[in-house]
Amino acid sequence: MNRTTLSLIAGATALAAVTGFAVLSAPDPTAADGGVEAAAAHLPVERTSLLCPTPSTSDLAETTYTSFTPVTKGAEGEGRAELRSAVEGRSAAEDAKDGDGAKDGDEEEAAEDGEKDAEGEKDTDGEKAEKPEKPEKPVLEPKEPGKPVVADVSGGEGPALLGTAEGRLAPGWTVQQTTEVAAGTGRGLQGVNCAPPDTEFWFPGASTALERTDYVHLTNPDDSAAVVDIEVYGEDGALETEAGEGITVQPHSAEPVLLSTLTDEQQTNVTVHVVVRSGRVGAAVQALDATLGGDWLAASADPAGSLVLPGIPEDAIAVRLVAFTPGGVDADLKVRLASPSGLITPAGNETVHVKGGRTTAVELGDVMRGEAGSLVLTPTDRSVPVVAAVRVLRGKDGNQESAFVPAARPVGLRATAVGNTVKGSTLAVTAPEGAAKVKVTASAGSEGGDPVSETYTIKAGTTQHVELPAPDGVKGTYALTIEPESDGTPVYASRTLAVTDDGLPAFTVQTLPDDRGLVAVPKAEENLSVLQK
Repeated sequence: MNRTTLSLIAGATALAAVTGFAVLSAPDPTAADGGVEAAAAHLPVERTSLLCPTPSTSDLAETTYTSFTPVTKGAEGEGRAELRSAVEGRSAAEDAKDGDGAKDGDEEEAAEDGEKDAEGEKDTDGEKAEKPEKPEKPVLEPKEPGKPVVADVSGGEGPALLGTAEGRLAPGWTVQQTTEVAAGTGRGLQGVNCAPPDTEFWFPGASTALERTDYVHLTNPDDSAAVVDIEVYGEDGALETEAGEGITVQPHSAEPVLLSTLTDEQQTNVTVHVVVRSGRVGAAVQALDATLGGDWLAASADPAGSLVLPGIPEDAIAVRLVAFTPGGVDADLKVRLASPSGLITPAGNETVHVKGGRTTAVELGDVMRGEAGSLVLTPTDRSVPVVAAVRVLRGKDGNQESAFVPAARPVGLRATAVGNTVKGSTLAVTAPEGAAKVKVTASAGSEGGDPVSETYTIKAGTTQHVELPAPDGVKGTYALTIEPESDGTPVYASRTLAVTDDGLPAFTVQTLPDDRGLVAVPKAEENLSVLQK
């Protein structure tokens, strides 16, 4: 077999191992050189996993989990999905290590004392043995694509959750965790998309200031321990951290790390870098403010020369941009706002200079001026990788709420937002590089209704708040699936959930990256046996 064919099979086999699909195909020999679209097809993944952080420690918290899988062409047959406590997978040996478990010698003696019968109920002495504990019922267990499933948890006892989906329920599976806290530090609405585990995360916009209580939530879904480093960068560079290196996250466990315990330095704006030495984790920052509520700060898109922060609410009274460049090279960025009418430059904030290895914060004030918009950051000269996020305030003095919008990845082939309601949901879509068409599909409701789709045109350089196509006869919450229809034009999106409680404008914003439900694979149009030599 020639070397080209070997490389193709090796690459496709590695991809199959990661994504779960089991189709190996040959390239189209008639396709033009570089014709990626002509030589590739998109197939649905067959397995996916998600992690949800511990929602809250407040007794006044009410958390809702919403699950949804879009109907995907080619995803047929059986399927299963469940969302359950992340700690349920711990083995007896792991539990023994954590407590007063038996020593190895004791375990061997116990095994020699008598075997359990086939039922596992008696040992050789005739005494009844303890049955293993039954696993807890899943928090969510969706049964079919196309319909949201909702579950509620009250108080501060909710654990971190691990979700797995297979078969027709895997492609594009999305879970939203939304918590409403009635009072106290972090009161308001806190929302986060449950995300797959990874090995590196950037969180510009965190804080070690006295008025903030920020936790880095680490969740390990695997059977072996993960070792994690947490680095913190302030306005003058790396902060000295006392316990940020070599943090061990035990198998099937969650570890909330209070950021202020890692350093004695109090800074309003810092960038947190989570690096996994071994294993993989889910990571998110819970930012709780004593007077301005709180929300989840999701990870920024990977460091890049140009960034888009989509869907800043039109009634934002204050917007703070926090940026960081990981290398030792300074970055000069042009700041523009993609408004409903086009790209504009905020007066007085035309550019921002980000020193290498230092966190830079810029107060943009009332930059929205009553219009929807997205921040677009581009290099003024050479391109230097940057991460960024904005903190957004809504409300009036004494009754304000905060949330975060990190730099986002493009929607890609498809993205989904779940937990939408007829009132209080806003979808923002921006196309900074050129005009684009997007198809938006509203699913059936969790308690009834019929799906409906609409197609929208987003003008070049603009952000539009899309008028949501509410499902016919909708009951409960519903999902929104966004599918760009313009090849080669990147589209970015976010969804805002808002509720008003006693005058408090509580809200949360989630960016909508590609749902990773479809994977590009070579087309099967040639018998591989003819390529053998």
